[in-house]
Amino acid sequence: MRTSAAILATAGALTAAQLGVAGAASASEKPTARTGSAAPSAAPRSSGCPIDIVYTSRFQIDRNGWVTNGGLYFGLKSKSTKSFKKVSFTVSNVKNIRFGKATPTGGKVTRRTSQTVKVYDKSLAPKAKLGVKVRTHLLNTRNYRVKFTVRGDGWSCAVNQGTWGAGS
Repeated sequence: MRTSAAILATAGALTAAQLGVAGAASASEKPTARTGSAAPSAAPRSSGCPIDIVYTSRFQIDRNGWVTNGGLYFGLKSKSTKSFKKVSFTVSNVKNIRFGKATPTGGKVTRRTSQTVKVYDKSLAPKAKLGVKVRTHLLNTRNYRVKFTVRGDGWSCAVNQGTWGAGS
């Protein structure tokens, strides 16, 4: 697989990222629904929950296990036409992931450790996004997982919003 990717890259036809080649230099996520697709899918949620969890679907890693291009993005996107108060979104390590510097989108980072990143917004506007791009180190590039936790006032969403990752 590495040989075929190297041949195509040197020929200038397609890059390994365009082919979606998984190997030592890249990794792709497996949705929790186990569909085998690399496209983003919504995490399980209770009926009537007006948010979607969004995350990076494809990424590359360097030889030391760090995700390139600034890390991974995790966030939530409101589908509602009304605003919500005291919204927090937490990403926690379940298996083989460590976090570095975190850059928020639509709020502020209130907790950042090597195991957990939490972003908070006092008021999530209609159709708005709240998320974080975080430098990520994969300790095992074939077996990693994070879990999502969402809290807020004014919606009927479950606190536990599922997991994301690869492997068992």
